[in-house]
Amino acid sequence: MMKECVMVDVQKSEFREADIPKPADDEVLVKLEYVGVCGSDLHYYEAGRLGDLVVTSPLVLGHEAAGSVVETGKNVKHLKVGDRVALEPGKTCGHCEFCKSGKYNLCKDVIFFATPPVDGVFKEYVAHEADLCFKLPDNVGSMEGALIEPLAVGFHAANQAEATTGKSAIVFGSGCIGLVTLLALKAKGVTRVCVVDLLQKRLDKALELGASRIVNASKEDVLKLAEEESFDIAIETAGTEATTAAAIKLTKKGGVVVLVGYDTTGKMTLPVSMLLDKELTVKTVFRYRNIYPMAIEAVRSGAVNIKGIVTDVFDFDDIAEGLDRCIHDKENIIKAVIKM
Repeated sequence: MMKECVMVDVQKSEFREADIPKPADDEVLVKLEYVGVCGSDLHYYEAGRLGDLVVTSPLVLGHEAAGSVVETGKNVKHLKVGDRVALEPGKTCGHCEFCKSGKYNLCKDVIFFATPPVDGVFKEYVAHEADLCFKLPDNVGSMEGALIEPLAVGFHAANQAEATTGKSAIVFGSGCIGLVTLLALKAKGVTRVCVVDLLQKRLDKALELGASRIVNASKEDVLKLAEEESFDIAIETAGTEATTAAAIKLTKKGGVVVLVGYDTTGKMTLPVSMLLDKELTVKTVFRYRNIYPMAIEAVRSGAVNIKGIVTDVFDFDDIAEGLDRCIHDKENIIKAVIKM
């Protein structure tokens, strides 16, 4: 038997016992070691929903995971017992036009950890598709392995922006996704990255991780940046109308705006005429695709200090306290992980 943490109601969880799963022929059984706390987990836990996705029955949260292989299915050849792995949390159909074209993140039949009604990995063991378990190098720890998932979002955003050496960028939001986007941009050679947020401690963390400039939008008008410079790339990770409009206004003509933050209202009024006049390219991000090997290599090589985003570590036994603190102390807790 194993222990799992189950969300049973809004801001209420309990530990339950469950059977340790048996891996199928193409799966491995992983003993989980670290699981990151994602913003989506907190949305579900705090409000019971994220957009149109609603928690209607008990649910195990958590999808940013790494651990050690303890059993392999009979068809698995590339992994063995003892290997430490990062888990890509979404299993797709493999047959639709998006899967076949390499854009598998757009598959409509994806089964994704902690997306209602699919259970996540705030549990001791999980059986998972072996092809979605990526072996970690010796110098990459399991905590770093769990953070490969959000880092993959940051790299997908940087790829969508066609980030290269010599370009400049502005990132709106310095929560977890804003910070991993900063790290990805830096790894791809963008040396001039401005980060905007309302919370000074989050901005201080961005500066620590390599931002060339920070702007506290609660104290100064971010649009005044336009008097000094505009940016080749703007990446929006906060999901608000104000930040999305500012991204358009601060991107130079012919530049790229990448939208990552999830707008829970579903409606925005934006300066579309300016978008047209500048001939901006607008791209969006939904999770990631074909990124894990790149992200793991970036951490292995030292190009990305992914552990630098972590501000808090909670033991699995204290997960309820950890989730509550993440909700009620957002200024100080930027990225939390659960040590299993």
